[in-house]
Amino acid sequence: MTVIPPMKPWTVQQVDPQRMKTMAALLRDPYPIHWDPESVDDDVHQRRTVNQGPLNLAYIANMLMAWAGDGSIRRLTASFHGHVLAGDTVTASGSVDEVIIVDGETRARCSVRLLRGGEVMVSGTAEVALEQPVDPSSPPPRPEESA
Repeated sequence: MTVIPPMKPWTVQQVDPQRMKTMAALLRDPYPIHWDPESVDDDVHQRRTVNQGPLNLAYIANMLMAWAGDGSIRRLTASFHGHVLAGDTVTASGSVDEVIIVDGETRARCSVRLLRGGEVMVSGTAEVALEQPVDPSSPPPRPEESA
């Protein structure tokens, strides 16, 4: 029986405000909290711009692709729970909940999250294709047990 290796966390040491400006331009996003520190001059944000949701979701997608390969994500859903700010350190992580076979393709159903410190900023689920060939008559592989 094949054992699925655990996912390795994906850490962004310092969320870059310049990337937020670039993303705002690409998205034609006029909302200044993503590119203008003056617009977030309050006690909560302290002049640190707010990372866009698609960038936060991309950190999770990068972690999944580093684990299972480019083009492996079949489904990704997410809920956003808080603001990621310029300069924050965030870590995407996940775990395999179930391994299934869909149309002969082995897939992992996963729980995923993006953390800032111990606080969940984004949580969700993913369905990811695994690269090994599968005999449809054999039982699906099992996720590796956590230590």
